[in-house]
Amino acid sequence: MITEERISTFINSFDPGNVPYLNDLEEYAIKTNVPIIRPQMQSLLKLLLAMKKPKQILEVGTAIGFSALLMSEYGPKDCKITTIEKYEKRIPIAKENFAKAGKEKQITLLEGDATEILKELSGSYDFIFMDAAKGQYINFLPDILKLMPEGGLLISDNVLQDGDALESRYAVTRRNRTIHTRMREYLYELKHCEELQTDILPVGDGVTISVKI
Repeated sequence: MITEERISTFINSFDPGNVPYLNDLEEYAIKTNVPIIRPQMQSLLKLLLAMKKPKQILEVGTAIGFSALLMSEYGPKDCKITTIEKYEKRIPIAKENFAKAGKEKQITLLEGDATEILKELSGSYDFIFMDAAKGQYINFLPDILKLMPEGGLLISDNVLQDGDALESRYAVTRRNRTIHTRMREYLYELKHCEELQTDILPVGDGVTISVKI
């Protein structure tokens, strides 16, 4: 956790929570060790959805569908969500959760590798949420930029890697060094890309908010 635990606990104590079915799904995720967005990230997403009021949402990384369902619940009622997932074991669980919530017509799940799927997508998405394999963010970015209209938002979660991104490459475990390098490249690219205005926030496990200019 990037933010100090006492501060996070204090901030979260004011949160009214989510609708019941999302609370149940969050409990399931915790019990089954499925990573989903943290409470502070949930609150930030709700705020950004209320501000932006997006019509077309793209999510990279579905898992069991929690964040897609949260966006469908707290975004505009007529918004459409396209979400991408390649982990075969989680795809049927996500589909079942969408069906239980009555969101099958609002949420479209694309199965497969996001690297390939993003290249094939057309149109534009005014709200893009990146929450997939952290080491791939830098590879996704060129195709993501093509899908963003002027004024579009790109939100990238888990960019500080529980604080590892702050450390020297040699201070992290060997198996995490490639991800560490790629995430630093991603953060640099976001901050120096002429098409984007980006801020990095120490919310949850770190998040970037980028606007296409």
